[in-house]
Amino acid sequence: MTGFLFKRLLQAAFVVMVVTLIVAWAVRLTGDPALMLTSGSANVTEADLARIREGLGLNEPFLVQYFNTLAGLFTWDFGRSFVGGTQVSLLIASALPATLALAFASMAVAILISIPLGIRAAVSRGKWADQLIRITSLIGLSFPNFWLATMLVLIFSITLRWLPPSGMSGWQSFIMPALTMGVILTATNVRLVRTTMLEVLQSQYIMVARAKGLSERTVLYKHALRNCAIPLITYMGLQFGGLLGGVVVVERVFNWPGMGSLAFDAVAARDYPVLQSVIMVLSLLIVSVNLLVDIAYGLVDPRIRTE
Repeated sequence: MTGFLFKRLLQAAFVVMVVTLIVAWAVRLTGDPALMLTSGSANVTEADLARIREGLGLNEPFLVQYFNTLAGLFTWDFGRSFVGGTQVSLLIASALPATLALAFASMAVAILISIPLGIRAAVSRGKWADQLIRITSLIGLSFPNFWLATMLVLIFSITLRWLPPSGMSGWQSFIMPALTMGVILTATNVRLVRTTMLEVLQSQYIMVARAKGLSERTVLYKHALRNCAIPLITYMGLQFGGLLGGVVVVERVFNWPGMGSLAFDAVAARDYPVLQSVIMVLSLLIVSVNLLVDIAYGLVDPRIRTE
């Protein structure tokens, strides 16, 4: 296990370096931050721009700038934002908990809805319940997240006035963002749970468990669900990583103070330190989630642990 973890950590470090290197190179193609900062000023000379670039550290070679940012991952010192001069580490420390909380809430919604529905569809294969669940999941899969978010705001905030339309002010503010992402995740998870359960329910040990007189709930949730957990863990782990990096639209609609909004503002302002640091931290989190998924395999299936 130690050798496995060491190899995975090396792979994770390599992935983080490659991703952040590509981002650092690509973001510099968007334009000069010095021009952005002086766009509203008149009579700006080239000497003024040179002084601004020197003050921001943009006169150093690209690789020097990149490795300075990379070193900040170990010291939690990512420099200062080009806009406002705030410490980037403080901005990330403020935005990261909001994104993690929203991602966990969305995954909880997806798991609590998709697993019972997927099992119900598998047990009722070909019946009306199966058809209804499959059609509903297909409809949910077709919803764009920005459209669903807008509809929820129109219905529950503007029309019914039950929930706050934006911001992070309490548990009520989690409901609509979590539902927006959780419902879309549920649509795919239901189909995956149904497919894997159909394969497992045809196994001989399921027939033996039923012949022993075990309750249907015990057969489904203790025996069948555990044996189809490997593909579920894999896919849901990838979904969680996708949530961390793909919540920009939802965060913008609900004005959520998370990493997505922070990255969006950094792109608009060509704020290199903020954007590079956000991508670096998110990349590290995503590869960490994938590592935890691999470790979870051994906890769910002892055969993998033995190998």
